[in-house]
Amino acid sequence: MHNQEESYWTTRYKEHSTGWDIGYPATPIKTYIDQLEDKSIKLLIPGAGNGYEAEYLLKKGFTNVHILDISEIPLQEFKKRNPTFPDTHVHHANFFELEGQFDLIIEQTFFCSFVPTVENRAAYAKQMAALLKEKGKLVGLWFSIPLTDDLEKRPFGGDKTSYLNYLNPYFTSKTFEPCYNSIPPRQGNELFGIFIKK
Repeated sequence: MHNQEESYWTTRYKEHSTGWDIGYPATPIKTYIDQLEDKSIKLLIPGAGNGYEAEYLLKKGFTNVHILDISEIPLQEFKKRNPTFPDTHVHHANFFELEGQFDLIIEQTFFCSFVPTVENRAAYAKQMAALLKEKGKLVGLWFSIPLTDDLEKRPFGGDKTSYLNYLNPYFTSKTFEPCYNSIPPRQGNELFGIFIKK
């Protein structure tokens, strides 16, 4: 899956077919970041793309931010914009093969980016838990749109119940509700969640 996924996303970036890229940090995630007080926590943003949320974290003074993407192109763009960002915090890798321990993982609709088989979605939940320290948090946005049989059309959808079925074995849900402050094009199509590792 790794090589196919890398080729797919790299092609999308090369062709500038990046409709998901809003060009700034998503409002719900920005709002969540604004209330975080400990700037030393170790954070991961998987499927970070151009890394606008990571950039915002840097501006807010967070010192231990890591970004991951399966395509090297957006990571290179991020590094151009943020030349002092540590190379060791930029992970050109397959999320499912990453190792490490984080206090917080920010989910920016990454769940909806890969082929939505039961195996992949179960592996996502398991890997998220494995990457978090004890009582670590998984926080962010999940698309609340129908999941169809079209495996070419991304983002892949899902609903609150199906997401919880995957996440509940590993996480306690603090909140998981329709997002009140989505950007206008995504209004009514996002869930905001805060999950704590069991």
